[in-house]
Amino acid sequence: MKLWSGRFGKDTDALVNAFNASIDFDQRLYRDDIRGSLAHAKMLTDCGILNRDDGEAIRRGLLEILSDIEAGKIEFSAEHEDIHMNIEALLTERIGDAGKRLHTARSRNDQVAVDFRMYVRREIGSVIRCLLSLEAVLCDKAKAHQMTVMPGYTHLQRAQPVSFAHHLMAYANMFVRDVTRLEDCRERLNKCPLGCGALAGTSYPIDRWKTAEELDFDAPMENSMDGVSDRDYALELLSDLSILMTHLSRFAEEIILWCSWEFKFVELDDAYATGSSIMPQKKNPDVAELVRGKTGRVYGSLMSLLTTMKGLPLAYNKDMQEDKEPVFDALDTVKMCLPVFAAMLDTMKVLPENMRQAAGRGFINATDCADYLTKKGMAFRDAYTVTGQLVALCAQQGKTLEELSLPELKAASELFDTDVYEALHLENCMALRKSYGGPAIHETSQQIKEIEDFIAERRKEDEEA
Repeated sequence: MKLWSGRFGKDTDALVNAFNASIDFDQRLYRDDIRGSLAHAKMLTDCGILNRDDGEAIRRGLLEILSDIEAGKIEFSAEHEDIHMNIEALLTERIGDAGKRLHTARSRNDQVAVDFRMYVRREIGSVIRCLLSLEAVLCDKAKAHQMTVMPGYTHLQRAQPVSFAHHLMAYANMFVRDVTRLEDCRERLNKCPLGCGALAGTSYPIDRWKTAEELDFDAPMENSMDGVSDRDYALELLSDLSILMTHLSRFAEEIILWCSWEFKFVELDDAYATGSSIMPQKKNPDVAELVRGKTGRVYGSLMSLLTTMKGLPLAYNKDMQEDKEPVFDALDTVKMCLPVFAAMLDTMKVLPENMRQAAGRGFINATDCADYLTKKGMAFRDAYTVTGQLVALCAQQGKTLEELSLPELKAASELFDTDVYEALHLENCMALRKSYGGPAIHETSQQIKEIEDFIAERRKEDEEA
């Protein structure tokens, strides 16, 4: 018999049962559901709404159910529709009438709302830990390649010399923002909806601050209708995860380019690449490609929930059962992508000689040539024109700027002298870019230190939590 069957004169159709049921996916909320029920029962007992004996029976019964679930001894039933009703049915079966009293001053609406918030809060911590591990790999790689010169690109055209460390730190900073976005989401969601009831609270003398504190929330939700119908935190999480996957996808695209024969800046470890069924020479960057592909899947989860929520009147609607699968899938996808991506980077072989060779072509020291003339007193726009003419000359002759003779340079401007060759040397070009955040070794060292401090601070906070 359904727990809510008193109003109905006939059994639910089997097709409706199957259509309505969410136990196949929401069973992963069992820990949160039991924890929320334990806090609710304790509050009811402390407030004198439940007697001590019933409160203790409920507590023992819930802990036994938790133990049995984790031991694989319980099979959930679609007949009971969702994780909440499955656990309540099990509890009532085991402890009798006391189990029926657990739902006093509570609705499934505030019950699922608190379960989902606790689940999301916990999973945010898991994603952050994965991100910090990836950041640590980036720092280690960067420290080994602060003087590895490579071309920086705009429009996928060689632009200016940077170090491989500088390039890696660009992604490290993106991932820092991902961590802080997730932290912001976790902070905003940390209000407790338990006690909001179906939508209008309850006439029982409950203490919502007590349950909020028991469940490590900062405070109760301020409005009971908002408490049961709000899924902003789920949308914010999916948005944060989508941005995170954008960063991973951009990085994956560069890895894919870099390990092609056209670039050959890196070589993936055999354990993180695949071959071809008919082309024996192939070594394919499937890990990076799958990360790039799975990004669309996470975007889809965000669009799915946005679309579900966009037309819902207050307060709870059954449509909101569709909130969990997109969140579950996006979290599973991100938590799968981050560790394998970090391992791929960690084992990846960097090919500095190929990077340096590529940097030597494409006139990526042209800006430095113009800066040289500007420092000698020429207006920058004139220096830009002179350098452009020299680049055109080099293109005609198949030379680089530093391969031009001093007479050829002086023919363009008498300001050129022998010191120009030092100014055009790629390592010097990179080393002189000492502006804050630039590729000079002092700056990349500072960037690495800041990221390492960020990792250490977050890990310490996690250990202390």
